[in-house]
Amino acid sequence: MSTQQESATTTSKGFDRFDPTFTTNVIKSIGPKTDPRSRQLMGSLIQHIHDFARENELTIDEWLTGVNFINTIGQISTPIRNEGHRVSDVLGLESVVDEIAHHIMTESGETPTSSSILGPFWSPNAPFRPLGGSIIQDPVPENGQVTLMHGTVTDLVTKKPIPNAVVDIWQASANGKYDFQDPENQTDNNLRGKFRTDENGKISLLLPAPNCILSTNRWTSWCSFEVA
Repeated sequence: MSTQQESATTTSKGFDRFDPTFTTNVIKSIGPKTDPRSRQLMGSLIQHIHDFARENELTIDEWLTGVNFINTIGQISTPIRNEGHRVSDVLGLESVVDEIAHHIMTESGETPTSSSILGPFWSPNAPFRPLGGSIIQDPVPENGQVTLMHGTVTDLVTKKPIPNAVVDIWQASANGKYDFQDPENQTDNNLRGKFRTDENGKISLLLPAPNCILSTNRWTSWCSFEVA
């Protein structure tokens, strides 16, 4: 963005009493070896952050509060606790990015199965399991029920079944916790698994009847899956 363009932008937003060239100079300081996409993203991020600070006339104490918050996110994160991911979820950013990536519509006006964010409890380490197999590794609670889940993965346009599609599923246990939240009671990858559809696009597996976990101040029956 040129100095002239920025000056017009800042004036229209009431920023004219601040240095109209500062943000442009910061963006220009991005290294010459930066690839075009990274340059675009960083330049836009810098512009929006500076505009946010000016628009709200951010105080030094408020800025430091934000810095400390970001520091805390890093300090309490672990290999199995991704607080940055959770904050992105709370801010709604992950959902916006997911919407952008999956906003697909065919010429007929049909839309695919709605997408959703993976969330912080998905794991890349879920093992492949045989069709009809179970994701249950640990004993089922006394009053627990084992459920058969089955279905067919089909192409939105052709309506034909998709063989060898991977269905990745993960679920909370009866106490509302996932395996890596509950190492005292669950083995690694308990209630997780990946399954490939057969030649007819069909899938089946065994899992506990979905439990209720607290979500946005209400109890919700919860079982997550991804199809790839």
